[in-house]
Formats: sequence, C-alpha cells, structure tokens
Amino acid sequence: MNRINPSKLLLSKWTAAQPQHREKHFMVTELFRDEEGVVLEIELQAVLTKRNQRMDWQALKNSDAWKLGWN
Repeated sequence: MNRINPSKLLLSKWTAAQPQHREKHFMVTELFRDEEGVVLEIELQAVLTKRNQRMDWQALKNSDAWKLGWN
C-alpha cells in the first residue's frame, strides 16, 4: 500500500502497474477539494496521449495498480 499525503499530490508522477493502450506514465494535474479544502478527487493525465481521467485520490494507495514515480 502506497502512503500518500493528499495535499502533496499535485504534479506527482505515477506508473500504472498494468498499462492499457500504451499509457504507462501519469501525472496528477489537478486536485478537487470540498468546501473545507479536503482533497476528494484528482485528475491524472497520461504522459503519452495527454488523456485526462478524474478519479478518487485514494485509488493511488493500491500498490498493485499504481507505483510512485516513473519506473
């Protein structure tokens, strides 16, 4: 399990453990917060295709799916 501080996710780099459509490397490009400033979701951008996807930030904790950094 990856340990993550959600406030420091912006511009962090991630590698998909099981890449799909040649999309392996990703960067967090935006944080979505609630009224109190708590991070709820992130936007990940695939480096190769520039495709964006919005997801729950806690999905990055799954070390079977995501590795911190570009490996």
